[in-house]
Amino acid sequence: MQSQKMILMLDSVRRLMRGGATARAINVLRKGRPADVAQVLHALNDLDRHAVFAALARTDTELASASISELSLEAAVELLKTLPPEQIALVLQELASDDAALFIDEFPDELKESVLDLMKVEASTDVQELLRFAEGTAGRIMTPDVFALSEDLTVGEAIASVQSASRDVELVYYLYIVDDRNHLVGVLSLRNLLLVPPTTPIKKIMGTDVISVRTDKDQEDVARIVAQYNLLGVPVVDEENKLVGIVTVDDVLDVIREEATEDIYALSGVRSDENALSTPFRSVRLRMPWLLVNLATAILAASVVHAFENTIEKVVVLAALQSVIAGMGGNAATQTLAVIVRGLALGEVTWENGRRVFFKEITVGLFNGLTNGIVAAIVVMIWFGFSPKMIIIGGIVAVSMVINLVIAGAAGTVVPLVLKRLKADPALASTVFVTTCTDVGGFLSFLGLATLLIKYLK
Repeated sequence: MQSQKMILMLDSVRRLMRGGATARAINVLRKGRPADVAQVLHALNDLDRHAVFAALARTDTELASASISELSLEAAVELLKTLPPEQIALVLQELASDDAALFIDEFPDELKESVLDLMKVEASTDVQELLRFAEGTAGRIMTPDVFALSEDLTVGEAIASVQSASRDVELVYYLYIVDDRNHLVGVLSLRNLLLVPPTTPIKKIMGTDVISVRTDKDQEDVARIVAQYNLLGVPVVDEENKLVGIVTVDDVLDVIREEATEDIYALSGVRSDENALSTPFRSVRLRMPWLLVNLATAILAASVVHAFENTIEKVVVLAALQSVIAGMGGNAATQTLAVIVRGLALGEVTWENGRRVFFKEITVGLFNGLTNGIVAAIVVMIWFGFSPKMIIIGGIVAVSMVINLVIAGAAGTVVPLVLKRLKADPALASTVFVTTCTDVGGFLSFLGLATLLIKYLK
């Protein structure tokens, strides 16, 4: 929800841009926070957004840098690409190296090289170092400028080091302790540092059971560790246990938001790099492949119905009821998928405990199927009358409902587990396969039972 201040700022900027007063519009933005500026940029039309950001980058590079870090990755990259390489370099070198690496990695190769060459040597080196690591790993999202203390210091010397630390280094509530070869050997809270005599060696008060992650650790696992142990940051080490960076809680929040968005989009067959403001052509290009896959599976389900044409011709009421069975199976499968995919993301569901989860979802499907099947059968008999024929059809509805909801529970569990095992994204691919199972299972069970009992339905 937009605040009154934000609304007034947006109205002012729009009015000033219509009058060609870009400089005055920038002065209005300077009175807001970076998050407010990002919201204004997001709300402006394309022409004004590009003009305002270009002017902001020329006159207030620091605010421009802070503002794009509040935008979505796609929106930020689009704005940056409108600037000349020299200006992009100035804006990005004001950012933390992990944020700069995130944006630069989205540039075409030629622009990426130009920007890196134009950035300050230190900033460029840090970014290139981060880009060595695979996307979605701790190494890619870490901040390399992490503050650390030597294990040979006393408390007094450690406090002096903290006080003289550069503003550019990442300093959280914890202080990490390293040996003379930069191996991570301990951790110490600022509180503990201030509560002991200055002459105390920090070796005596540091904790040696340090929670850390390797540079190749998946960012989802990093987020899970930070959440599980209530950390403000987690140190990142290389294969030799040397401290190379830190992932802070703000980075983790970005990961959680990104992964949650990705899972929600994937369950709907939408790519995570699409948003509400994407161009129509881009949205069509990103959505079309999965829609074509869905079309293929829908044709498969239709072929099952086609195989029972004779049965439907003899008992026309089956045509009205068949979609109920398939639809309920799809709804139940969506519930199971949401639980299983989320469980996989949180580490609650694994290949090892998959059998227990499978039987639990089968049981849920059985009882839900019984309840909904009985209710559906009663509705069918009330709707079409309590004739012997409709009582049988009501029984077919009830039994096929049970069968399809059990199929939904089984497929909704097995498919994402198998895809995860095969290193595929269970959120992206599961929906298509599971929906196919419930559609085919629903039509086959309902129309198959009706065909077996056709002599009682004439």
